[in-house]
Amino acid sequence: MNITANPHAITTLDQLAAIFGEVGEASSRKEVPFVHPHYRALIEASPFAVLATAGPDGLDASPRGDAPGFVQVEDDTTLLLPERRGNNRVDSLRNLLADPRMALLFLIPGVGETLRVNGRASITTAPELLERFTVQGQLPKCVIVVKVESVFFQCARAIQRSGLWLAPAPDARTKVPSPGTILQALTDASVNGEAYDRELPARQRATLY
Repeated sequence: MNITANPHAITTLDQLAAIFGEVGEASSRKEVPFVHPHYRALIEASPFAVLATAGPDGLDASPRGDAPGFVQVEDDTTLLLPERRGNNRVDSLRNLLADPRMALLFLIPGVGETLRVNGRASITTAPELLERFTVQGQLPKCVIVVKVESVFFQCARAIQRSGLWLAPAPDARTKVPSPGTILQALTDASVNGEAYDRELPARQRATLY
């Protein structure tokens, strides 16, 4: 069977360049192979980051969050990310064991610019590092040590277009299914969705750290 090639598919770097043009000087020069003091300020102000990894079973992007500065800048080429308790899937950690390449995207509420960090990571349970991240008397499960390879800020257009930091609509929660509703549907009702949603807030508070 003859399959006609998609005439609109972009398959070469030249095609991309023809669409987007040259990279501007500011966009090129903002990328550095270390944590510049200004970039350190962004990391220390951020309470939320997305960790991206890759492994033999595919890709993963998962949220990480805590009080601002929860990711510590050890030096200008090293970041420390505590791994707290969660759902025990450990998708990111399993990926890092197979492939140390990773990326972090830092967000700061109310700030349009985000910060992107690319590097390679290792995982440690060194007692002195775990102690540094004690919160409410609880140690993290482990610490991800990131060796920085590139850092640069992303302009605010995506945040502006999305209205991410605007006040949420009063009915925002009712427009999307609750965790219990999703689990009841995906488990053929072996999980009681109403009970799950009712118990979830207390369970999360009790197991936050």
